[in-house]
Amino acid sequence: MTDNVWTRWPSREALSRVGVHRARRVLAWVTRTVVLVMLVATTLTNSALSGWALAGGVTGIAVCGFLAWAFWRTTLEHRLLPSLALLALLLALATAGYGAGFRIPALVLLCGCGVAAIERLPLTAALPAMAVALSAYAALDNDVWLTSAATTAGLALAGYVLRLDSEARASAQRLLVQERAAHAAEAESAALAERARIAREIHDVLAHSLSAQLVHLEAARLMIERGADREAILERVVAARGMARDGLAETRQALSALRGEMSPLEDFLGELVATAGRAGVTVTGERQSLPAEASQAVRRVAQEALTNVRKHAPGAKIDIRLDYGEHEVTLDVRDSGGKPGELSGSGAGYGLLGMRERAELLGGSLDAGPGEEGFVVTLKVPV
Repeated sequence: MTDNVWTRWPSREALSRVGVHRARRVLAWVTRTVVLVMLVATTLTNSALSGWALAGGVTGIAVCGFLAWAFWRTTLEHRLLPSLALLALLLALATAGYGAGFRIPALVLLCGCGVAAIERLPLTAALPAMAVALSAYAALDNDVWLTSAATTAGLALAGYVLRLDSEARASAQRLLVQERAAHAAEAESAALAERARIAREIHDVLAHSLSAQLVHLEAARLMIERGADREAILERVVAARGMARDGLAETRQALSALRGEMSPLEDFLGELVATAGRAGVTVTGERQSLPAEASQAVRRVAQEALTNVRKHAPGAKIDIRLDYGEHEVTLDVRDSGGKPGELSGSGAGYGLLGMRERAELLGGSLDAGPGEEGFVVTLKVPV
């Protein structure tokens, strides 16, 4: 629905004191106080009045102050009829006061009504109300018509300028609120993303560690069923315990990596193949420092690929190639194949799926499938 500028109220932010600087609020209160004191002093020093007339004048000023406050409240709540009724009462009191001899307070009140109307009411109501108030002022003022016309025009312009200033302040306040909300949402989103990243990292570490433990424990189970030698079974159990210990160490390393404390990728791959038996690492391209998430992805894929080789092709030769390209880093892990191991059916098969999801989150890709001899896992991550 189209917003009609003529029937639209000034916003509540514009009609309230929200966003008004403290110095400006103090200045406004000082100005109101000075005007009120001057009106009371003018009334009390009016030589043409005395006794009950003066008391009535002071009471009338107090009543006008209360009505002005009520007008401020009703316009703040966007209640049109009560606002117009209060404004009409103020205009009536001003006219009555002028007739009773309170000329200056009456003229000031008429001017204030005209300015307040254009500042705080919808234009369809503000313009007639302002015209009535300023016309009454011009009619009751004793100045020449040119001076009265200039004064009324200046007051109308002043009221409209105040209206525009209030709306500009309200717009700035709304933008500030929106900016703060956007910053809060951005901070919350960043926190959630960081939590998801940490959770994903810990999940991958634990998944790899538990998968490696499962290999040895499943082997131990099969050996027990076949009545194997106690020392051989114990060797598998000790290996599983070592995997658990290594998993805890990798968890700590992952947390350190998330803090930026990460060993070079080539050193990590060298340590990985040192415990893998028949494995080698080849690094090509100009070596460069990778972002933490990209480096972690390469490490986890390499670990998962080696674990899969131990399960599905034990004893196979493993070749790991790491290529630093201009825009991406490529990890290629391939084995020479061989007879499936006894543990090839263990595990749920979610390891490579998790690695593929990690790569896609980074804008990369992961391909896994049979090669010329064995199985090939290729990871590409943009840098």
